[in-house]
Amino acid sequence: MKKVERINTIMRYINNRAHFTISEIMREFNISRSTAIRDIREIEAMGMPLVAEVGRDGGYFVMNNSILPTVRFTDNEIKALFIGFMATRNQQLPYLKSRQSLAEKLLGLISKNQQDDLVLLNQILLFEGTNPNNPDLLDLSDLPHPMLEKLIQVLLKDEYLWITIQEEMEIKSYPIYLLHLYREKSVWLIEGFDLKEEKRRIIPVDDLTNVEPYPLKKRISKKKIQEQLRKQDEIINLVIELGPKAIAQFRKYHPIKVSLSYTNPYQTTAILRTYIHVDKAEEITELTNWLLFLGGDIKVREMPKEVLEVIQERMGLYLP
Repeated sequence: MKKVERINTIMRYINNRAHFTISEIMREFNISRSTAIRDIREIEAMGMPLVAEVGRDGGYFVMNNSILPTVRFTDNEIKALFIGFMATRNQQLPYLKSRQSLAEKLLGLISKNQQDDLVLLNQILLFEGTNPNNPDLLDLSDLPHPMLEKLIQVLLKDEYLWITIQEEMEIKSYPIYLLHLYREKSVWLIEGFDLKEEKRRIIPVDDLTNVEPYPLKKRISKKKIQEQLRKQDEIINLVIELGPKAIAQFRKYHPIKVSLSYTNPYQTTAILRTYIHVDKAEEITELTNWLLFLGGDIKVREMPKEVLEVIQERMGLYLP
């Protein structure tokens, strides 16, 4: 019997008894004393309120608790949780080490029929990053960049950060007010407001070497940061709508550091807003090539005339 299955069965066994002992668990499940004690401790860690009785005839009993209600999941909720686990394999998510124990605890709360359903789903559903030769539901060994969890721990307490990065062969530090932490094209990115240069900055988490709170006396107020961001947003001069084909192309390649704002829950339509330096010929050329790469599944809302003229010229070359 596997450990998860054994613990689940032990939980059922002791939940149906007013009193039990370690010896009874050893005999019933044919396990050693140390294994029985370890399993009982894990069951206690899962939240089952066990009370130990000392003495010659001592043992354990389950404490009745009318304050904490029993957590119950519907069949669809159980499937949603585990499909979420399956779909996010090899995604370098934070706190993944805890997800293993969470999965074990959830398995211990559900019925044998629900477990069978999950095993079947695990066999027939394959997601990106799943190894079909080893589709173990609890085999979630992928780990994120080691700085990611530290970054999250710091920013949960403070959004003003002093970050140090390895940029090519040079170490650089930036005072950042964190706006978003997001994942794009398998890379975790920090979108922040540079408190020194007073502009947006995108920084890959993979480049981080250290992160700590920024000193209080050097901070810019959140109100001033929002004002600066609004002023910068006002100079946006490129706005395009993307359909599903253009979104697929965007995910393959995008030279400008900007993210999409999806306009429906299925992520099949989106809008892109950014600023283009029209006085930089190389930037216009790169943007033109990229817009043509996106294909015809885009709708231009706003575009600098300098970019439009280059696109029209390029398109004219392609027409007979």
